[in-house]
Amino acid sequence: MSFRKVVRQSKFRHVFGQPVKNDQCYEDIRVSRVTWDSTFCAVNPKFLAVIVEASGGGAFLVLPLNKTGRIDKAYPTVCGHTGPVLDIDWCPHNDEVIASGSEDCTVMVWQIPENGLTSPLTEPVVVLEGHTKRVGIVTWHPTARNVLLSAGCDNVVLIWNVGTAEELYRLDSLHPDLIYNVSWNRNGSLFCTSCKDKSVRIIDPRRGTLVAEREKAHEGARPMRAIFLADGKVFTTGFSRMSERQLALWDPGNLEEPMALQELDSSNGALLPFYDPDTGVVYVCGKGDSSIRYFEITDEPPYIHFLNTFTSKEPQRGMGSMPKRGLEVSKCEIARFYKLHERKCEPIVMTVPRKSDLFQDDLYPDTAGPEAALEAEEWVSGQDADPILISLREAYVPSKHRDLKVSRRNVLSDSRPASSTRPGASASAAIAEAAPSSGLVGAREAGKLEEVMQELRALRALVKEQGDRISRLEEQLGRMENGDA
Repeated sequence: MSFRKVVRQSKFRHVFGQPVKNDQCYEDIRVSRVTWDSTFCAVNPKFLAVIVEASGGGAFLVLPLNKTGRIDKAYPTVCGHTGPVLDIDWCPHNDEVIASGSEDCTVMVWQIPENGLTSPLTEPVVVLEGHTKRVGIVTWHPTARNVLLSAGCDNVVLIWNVGTAEELYRLDSLHPDLIYNVSWNRNGSLFCTSCKDKSVRIIDPRRGTLVAEREKAHEGARPMRAIFLADGKVFTTGFSRMSERQLALWDPGNLEEPMALQELDSSNGALLPFYDPDTGVVYVCGKGDSSIRYFEITDEPPYIHFLNTFTSKEPQRGMGSMPKRGLEVSKCEIARFYKLHERKCEPIVMTVPRKSDLFQDDLYPDTAGPEAALEAEEWVSGQDADPILISLREAYVPSKHRDLKVSRRNVLSDSRPASSTRPGASASAAIAEAAPSSGLVGAREAGKLEEVMQELRALRALVKEQGDRISRLEEQLGRMENGDA
């Protein structure tokens, strides 16, 4: 009697990674050498941002996604920090706004021009000062507009209303040691942190209380990471006592024992997890590794299912992950990573092989869109909301009427616009989305079209007039040459 091994069925079993061709990479980028375990890279459907080496301060590069090839050494950077930049994060509700944390103890929020930088950007929209040591972590709230979290080497977590440059919450007594990472849950009501004291904590920021804590989530002394999954569970990466790298899954209701624990290998690079809430796939990239491992998280034991490994020759200095709305659904692309080498950034595409050209509903459930579900003051008042979902069936195309701008108003206390002042100088700088109604947009578009048509008609008339004049002049010239004139 023969026993056949039953292979677990999964539509992600055959996911494969593929680097893009050389001409689609971003070449000659001097990636930062600062010794900090951040991703050094952030990406959204419009721009790629990379922290780079800079003399006399800190800088990062912001490139439109289509600006591939060799990047000129003189290409303008965002360079307002006086110390090296340690972390950057794009605003999920505004594709032209990015936050940065630096060794100069400040957090700065920047507005990137729609078509990218043409000159160095030195003036932030707003400067957030509250940390006493370098700021190593910045992360935006997933559903509330203008809410930003920062964590520094002073072991303090600060939550800001960027719209008013106001410090909303200061959590300075919950972490006795360096904070390695912070991750919001799906609706932004809680966040989890991993700390150098080997503890994973789940925190309610509005009450300033510890909801749950697990000491020695991983026994090893090297850096670990903790992220929230869509169903509220917590996924961690870390090291065992014997310095073997581990993955674990935890139920916040019972942190006594992990639901699942897997050992990977004995490399010493910190593992950076990237999670896709739509597919339940976690991608794990080790700093200094040359591979990306991916796992599917399910509700049945053993919960963490290894899928495959993407391997390349070059080690990675950092990694950025494209939000779902920036992927090419027509090619069954379920993830895209931007891998940082010593001198370049290489996109890596993760694809599910499918024969059909039709839209694959099972691969692309509705995903978090760019619209904020709450305003900052609604979240502060205690409201929670899940992300506003959009369908990827028509593929994501940034529409013209979503152009974003900075409106200088205090969104907490006054709804009237304040007088305009120099960027960065005002504490009431708010990043607000210009969202006129579709009717107004249609009228505006029609008006623009009519203007263009009028210009075209005028141009045609001018060309005809000049043509007639040239004909008359040629006729006169001919008569003069024949001696008729």
